[in-house]
Amino acid sequence: MHSLSDYDFDLPPELIAQTPLAERSASRLLHIDGEQLIDRQFADIVELLNCGDLLVFNDTRVLKARFFGVKETGGKVEVLVERVVDNRTVHAQVRASKSPPAGTRICLAEAFEVVVGERVGEFYTLVFPADVFELIDAHGRLPLPPYIEHDADAFDETRYQTVYAKHAGAVAAPTAGLHFDQALLERLQHKGIGFAYVTLHVGAGTFQPVRSENLAEHKMHSEWYTITAATVDAVRATKGAGGKVVAVGTTSLRALESASQSGALQAGSADTALFITPGYTFKTVDRLITNFHLPKSTLLMLVSAFAGYDCIRSAYAHAIAQRYRFFSYGDAMLLTNNV
Repeated sequence: MHSLSDYDFDLPPELIAQTPLAERSASRLLHIDGEQLIDRQFADIVELLNCGDLLVFNDTRVLKARFFGVKETGGKVEVLVERVVDNRTVHAQVRASKSPPAGTRICLAEAFEVVVGERVGEFYTLVFPADVFELIDAHGRLPLPPYIEHDADAFDETRYQTVYAKHAGAVAAPTAGLHFDQALLERLQHKGIGFAYVTLHVGAGTFQPVRSENLAEHKMHSEWYTITAATVDAVRATKGAGGKVVAVGTTSLRALESASQSGALQAGSADTALFITPGYTFKTVDRLITNFHLPKSTLLMLVSAFAGYDCIRSAYAHAIAQRYRFFSYGDAMLLTNNV
């Protein structure tokens, strides 16, 4: 098994995409075909998939999950909602000079008060005075990733959502899906490529680097997903007809593989803390569309497990040399599971 240092690489800071391109599908695509690395445009994905293949999208919607507020004592607080528990309760990260004890009232966005409840691991329970989703949408700020250096504006509020986003609950976008616009989706459908959906609410833990040199000691963050019977049926029909199941993003892949641990894909909802590293046997996903990931991240380990460690090292070195754009607003890769 590899160690953490095997997943480090030097990335020139100017290759971290700070803003999205004017057109979603105008990004670049690194197509990994065996040992070949082929530079393409993302719109070429239509030609690279076959009639009868199935694209599986994550239809989560990003919440305006960041708030700035003030405690009763006057101390400043920053809140990042991690998970909506029910229509009045969330689990959240709370940054303050002193940890707020249970019962503390915090005024958020100069608009409403929440009450601090019990701790749940690293998160705080916060009780809202009215419907969580309505208050978040009305008063929250879009939580762009930590490596993006500007505050979210109106353009980000559109472009940091997929065009098919449906179920609110994520604090980070399923970024491989950001490359698809309506025209591209229509071209794919016209070719006979099927669409199916999972929902996995991406948590802030997706940006956390692994800190244990021994990967077996890493505790994976947990995320909630749901897979419908219709998606299970679409996957089975695709595989039965000889088509490929193509996950759009690592979040779609994690949902599909988490629900396949019995050997076959099962419908349902659950939390997943599945940590995929080289040596994992993939049960459902055949191909993967994904962006370029952070050094020492669980997602870099996942794609290395999927396409092969040496393959990914070569692809990343090529992408850096060819000045691809990295991370959430960056370019994409098309990988095949050949391990």
